[in-house]
Amino acid sequence: MADSKKETKSQTPSYKEFEDFLNKEKGLKKLQKGNIVEGTIVDIRPGAIIVDVGYKSEGIVAGKELKSDLVDINKLEKGDQILVYVVKPEDEEGQLVLSIRRTQQAGLWLSLINAKENDEVVEAVVLESNNGGLICELGGGIRGFIPTSQLDPYRIYTDGVRYVGKDANEKIQKKLASMVGEKISTKIIELDRTKNRIILSEKVITQARSVQNREKTLKNIQEGTVLKGEVSGITPYGMFVNAEGLEGLVHLSELSWDKVEDINDFYKVGDSVDVMVIGVTDGGKRVAYSVKRLQNDPWVEAISKYKVGDVVEGEVQRVVDYGAFVKIGKGLNGLVHISEISDKLVKDPRDFVKEGDKVKVKILSISSTERHLGLSLKRDSEKSSSFSSQTQTSQKKEEAETKSTEDDSVDLAQAVDEAIDKEIK
Repeated sequence: MADSKKETKSQTPSYKEFEDFLNKEKGLKKLQKGNIVEGTIVDIRPGAIIVDVGYKSEGIVAGKELKSDLVDINKLEKGDQILVYVVKPEDEEGQLVLSIRRTQQAGLWLSLINAKENDEVVEAVVLESNNGGLICELGGGIRGFIPTSQLDPYRIYTDGVRYVGKDANEKIQKKLASMVGEKISTKIIELDRTKNRIILSEKVITQARSVQNREKTLKNIQEGTVLKGEVSGITPYGMFVNAEGLEGLVHLSELSWDKVEDINDFYKVGDSVDVMVIGVTDGGKRVAYSVKRLQNDPWVEAISKYKVGDVVEGEVQRVVDYGAFVKIGKGLNGLVHISEISDKLVKDPRDFVKEGDKVKVKILSISSTERHLGLSLKRDSEKSSSFSSQTQTSQKKEEAETKSTEDDSVDLAQAVDEAIDKEIK
């Protein structure tokens, strides 16, 4: 009897074993939305797959939930093991609803969560645009949104400065629409999986990169440094250039040795351009660049064959109240001040010269700073001999007169400068 009782006791489950069994059964049946479990394919039907996830539970994968970049549905067979995502523990018919597509999504969500926590770059492909920004694909059907305010401002705004108004909004919408299909490097600034919400930013990347480049460039430049840049904006008074992260202005006067009336005739936003640093103030907040100083100055080459005292031929280009402007060569213009037009009293220069007249003038001064010549009509005493061989007497006379000219040119300089200033204004 003792042996019989002992045997019966050993075959009867203990209370703890029974409790563990019930807990196990209870836990296995409590599949919840979002669980990822491994199951066995028990049936393949048109547009659906039946999967046994164990514990006497079978679920269905159908429709778009069959789509996956990781699993080739056409190659699946009965008996294959597969990971599935629990969409609904039970539908209206009491059937377990599963997904293969969302299994991939779950892995992608996990990688996106990690990317946000680790401040990593996420590549986003633009699918469409709307009034607020860009809707992007992040893979596996997961979408994110880039608000317009989180795009690199230089991508959509001239000079990187935000502008508003009806016309501006229309331009922005066209710009956003043109980005469909582009791949944009972004970072996640907001992520809520339960709301299926991901907000992305391109600006945090470009700004951080710009700040780093800017600081690095500032440490290594001085006046005269040449940088490679890109035209970032055009204004009536010059153009902005972003050179290795350092934004600066090329003033209209520093664009070209030629006269610049319309910058768009020379450059467009986005053009690559080399610039020379000519000024850095206020800790780099104000940077001045030059383009023309990297080019040969045609004026220097043109003027090299002339000197003070030379008598040259020219053409009157314009007559004004204070004198006449004469062109003596390509890119070379000079002013015959009213006091240098004639030995006679000159009240109106137009009484003595007119536009188109061919004249001989003497060079009284050469101003490299103003890129201008001081000329004289009345001092051309060599009218008949300046372009032929001269006698020793005339040479001495010319030397004496040249000396007189140089002395007088000092007094004349102020008048010429004032006239040029007046012309510029």
